[in-house]
Amino acid sequence: MNKPSIYGLTLDQLAAWLAEHGHKKSRALQVWEGLYRKRVTEFSDMADVRPECQELLAEHFDIQTLEEHTKQESADGTIKFLFRLQDGNLIETVLMRHKFGLSVCVTTQVGCNIGCSFCASGLLSKSRDLTSGEIVGQVMKVQLHLDQRKLDERVSHIVVMGIGEPFDNFEHMSNFIRVIRDHKGLAIGPRHITVSTSGLAPKIREFADSDLGTNLAISLHAPNNEIRTRIMKINRAYPIEPLMEAIDYYLEKSNRRITLEYILLKDVNDQPEHALELAELVGSRRALANVNLIPYNPVDEHSQYQRSSQETITAFYDTLKKQNISCSVRLEHGTDIDAACGQLRSKQIQSERGRSAKASRAVNE
Repeated sequence: MNKPSIYGLTLDQLAAWLAEHGHKKSRALQVWEGLYRKRVTEFSDMADVRPECQELLAEHFDIQTLEEHTKQESADGTIKFLFRLQDGNLIETVLMRHKFGLSVCVTTQVGCNIGCSFCASGLLSKSRDLTSGEIVGQVMKVQLHLDQRKLDERVSHIVVMGIGEPFDNFEHMSNFIRVIRDHKGLAIGPRHITVSTSGLAPKIREFADSDLGTNLAISLHAPNNEIRTRIMKINRAYPIEPLMEAIDYYLEKSNRRITLEYILLKDVNDQPEHALELAELVGSRRALANVNLIPYNPVDEHSQYQRSSQETITAFYDTLKKQNISCSVRLEHGTDIDAACGQLRSKQIQSERGRSAKASRAVNE
């Protein structure tokens, strides 16, 4: 039977668990430092921890619960990892290099039920949520990869924008953030962590009331309900009006800038009138909002969508700027590999299903 990942425990939770099992709470810090500072991969390698405590931990937890299945490396330094979980499911994690540091994009669910009509992540429906330990494990696998290179590099930023809807896995996502931001461990500051949501309005309010303190990004992708409902079925449950009310609540509670993600789809949402409508929607929120324009990475299964031309992207950007809207165009990473989120996973699963079906036919012939 598979054991849970010890990465799923915060320092306080680890201390409480050890106390319940007859060990001093102070022992937790030694274990914590072994995990996140020395980055051991076996409990027996925790030289500062008493053997009986090592054995207790090994009996109840695993450290390594992810196995590297495939890895794609881009010329720009981007690395896309495909990890296999203990139950055989596959997930994607991406390492990106920026001028400001090394960023890791993590996945929160096995598949996605949000169903955005342009997205590769939603090609395969959600089968389950990831545990907080499995989400932390993605960061640790990437950090261990960096450690092996012996270049003294560390993960400095996190984006929770991989496969799945983070706010649909709120508890595990929140625990993940509390683990990685702990100053005695990975010490990734809240301002270096961004969580993205497709627009679950009630969870945006819950996020505003939490102590997480991280950055928030909203996948808006349309300036009105007609277009947004057509490309994002989540808009049927949470149309733009209640979504913007939830955003207002977040801005009032946090006084933190918010990012509005806007993927540009040729002749769908990328015309000058759409830019003007978007500027009007942002309206009085412009002081605390930045629109992040995203060039579309085409997906074979969504051939109805094409990438906007560079001229169109520039015109959209210029229109927003003239309306005094803070905006930027996302710097692209990994364009020479399976760049779209979920694309590598989808291709791998389809390939495995094809091989399985071929083998089955061979047996029956």
